[in-house]
Amino acid sequence: VQLVESGGGLVQAGESVRLSCAASEFTIRNYAMGWFRQAPGKERGFVAAIRWNGESTVYADSVKGRFTISRDNVKNTMSLQMNSLKPEDTAVYYCAAGARYGASASLYNYWGQGTQVTVSS
Repeated sequence: VQLVESGGGLVQAGESVRLSCAASEFTIRNYAMGWFRQAPGKERGFVAAIRWNGESTVYADSVKGRFTISRDNVKNTMSLQMNSLKPEDTAVYYCAAGARYGASASLYNYWGQGTQVTVSS
């Protein structure tokens, strides 16, 4: 089971970035998917999650209205569109897959290695 994130980088405040998460050796169709992030010196925190069929999503209050999570079960990928980025969004972003949908990291069994997003002011 492998999840690989891509799309991170250095951007200016107000710009947009799209993160992708590609799964290999398993199909994401059977799993809820989520994004989490960890800023330097802070614990890993919830960003967004999407139900296995894409019909429900949930977001952290800090990203609501700016970030959009989506999935393509045919391509076996998940994405996070991040708009109006702020310096406080700077973090390593992780994708995760789990049997249950929700905001708690404990619901997710499989994790990617993370991709760095840095937002400069």
